[in-house]
Amino acid sequence: MSLSGARIERADGVMLMDAVSALLTTLAASIAVFALASWLVHRPYFKLTAIRVTAQGGVPLKHVNAASIRASALPGVTGNFFTASLPKIRDAFESVAWVRHARVRRQWPNTIEVAIEEQQVAALWNDDALVNPYGEAFTANIAEAQADGELPQLNGPPGSQREVLQHYVDFSHDFAKLGLKPLEVTLSPRYSWSARLDNGTTEGLQVEFGRDSDAHALNERIDRMLATYPVVTTKWPHVTLIDLRYPNGFALRAENLRLAPETKAAVRAGRPDHNPTPPAPRRPALKT
Repeated sequence: MSLSGARIERADGVMLMDAVSALLTTLAASIAVFALASWLVHRPYFKLTAIRVTAQGGVPLKHVNAASIRASALPGVTGNFFTASLPKIRDAFESVAWVRHARVRRQWPNTIEVAIEEQQVAALWNDDALVNPYGEAFTANIAEAQADGELPQLNGPPGSQREVLQHYVDFSHDFAKLGLKPLEVTLSPRYSWSARLDNGTTEGLQVEFGRDSDAHALNERIDRMLATYPVVTTKWPHVTLIDLRYPNGFALRAENLRLAPETKAAVRAGRPDHNPTPPAPRRPALKT
């Protein structure tokens, strides 16, 4: 081997040793930095000392309180300022009754901030739940929900609360023209609509609409009632039932109501509308 060849091999060996040395130095420095960072992260200085709860949008919290947070949410808050899992803390707060959404962030050096959107109640849902203005069902204390006044009652198959709420809003708008207000709206398992309206009596006015077989069927029946109800109540002020399921008219029940023989025959000849077609989609819900 020539002298020049030996010098090249020796230079290559030195360069390789320098590269390995640099790599080992960098690795050692990285381990040291990681160990130092881990040591700093777990220092008592960064232990969580406060959880600050605020209301989203500046609306004061009415139902969520310190006791419910302490019982349901705090067990889900673990770790320190750096190691606490924000998604887990969010889930813990959203498990608290009356909390719809929670936004969580860190505040240096040892505080977690939680902004809460509290549930708003639009109505009672079936026997044991509530529904908010977005058409979402949730569970909470019903007596607490009605502390400021009795809520309307909505009933329907599971998952139909958004549609039933939309019908309640539509009925409220339509029957306000007659001075009537829905107390209860029901969608039966057979997709038949009914409502109980506040007409100033103890029981209220029961209205049977039947199935919403197409986009216009229900509106046509409501228009029929809007046009004739003032006339009917001038003769029979205490109407307790209106059945709109007849194709060309309606049946009613009222105190002291007596039908002429020809009217009785006409009513017996009529048949309620029992169209089995599923209901057509309604307008989009109130809030999204």
